[in-house]
Amino acid sequence: MDFGMPTFIGKTIEECAAHCQQLGLQFVEISMDFPEYQPERIDVDRFAEIAEKYGIYYTMHIEGVLNPWEINDRAAAAYTQTVLDTVGIAKKLSIPVLNMHFNQGDYITLPDRKVYVYKQYPEDFRRKLTAFRDVCTKAIGDSGIKITVENTLSFMVDFVGEGIDILLQSPVFGLTFDTGHDAAHGFQQYPLIERNLDRLCHMHLHDYSVERGDHLPIGEGTLDILKYLKLAEQHGCRVLLETKTAEGVRLSAERMRELFPCKL
Repeated sequence: MDFGMPTFIGKTIEECAAHCQQLGLQFVEISMDFPEYQPERIDVDRFAEIAEKYGIYYTMHIEGVLNPWEINDRAAAAYTQTVLDTVGIAKKLSIPVLNMHFNQGDYITLPDRKVYVYKQYPEDFRRKLTAFRDVCTKAIGDSGIKITVENTLSFMVDFVGEGIDILLQSPVFGLTFDTGHDAAHGFQQYPLIERNLDRLCHMHLHDYSVERGDHLPIGEGTLDILKYLKLAEQHGCRVLLETKTAEGVRLSAERMRELFPCKL
């Protein structure tokens, strides 16, 4: 099992890589929500030098609002091209995992209910999902890169399960299990993960408490962390210690060693 940490806001990629090495972790997950990690701003040669210097590798977290099945064709094309550009970078840097969210789209609020646009127009939804799946499958080819879909609030929307099924028809797609997201919403997101456990290959591990929310360092919440570690081990997951500060990751790494001394 490999363990990693996220890029920190306001820190350079080299500072993050150095922190990763210091903690004995294996990878840094690059957040494309930050301006400096947009595809056109990533200096592949420099990133490769940093990875070699500190003995680490990268995964990538694609921008959270990404929506390649957007109703507007031009917007959908731009989102899709962003993913294809990211795949190109991943090939050059030997990045094994591109993590993404599943965007459930907009909804209309009626007097008695909320109607999601994608649910009302399922043919358009399926067509665009299928097109995105197929273009990614072709671009990734036999490189071994996985695009993993992370559980968020969308996993609690009924039609999203069908969308996940469409993506998982391609071997280049898999799943990311985020422990804190699931706990923060009453463990209602896990059933969709559980239905597809054979496709689980990445984990975002952080603790949760009712009082403080999620993205807590391990040991500062109420989750059974060892249970999740065993799940990750069983399915060969990489594990991102997803706390958002250097101190938080340090605490999580220390407590990981207590729980899984032979793994980290």
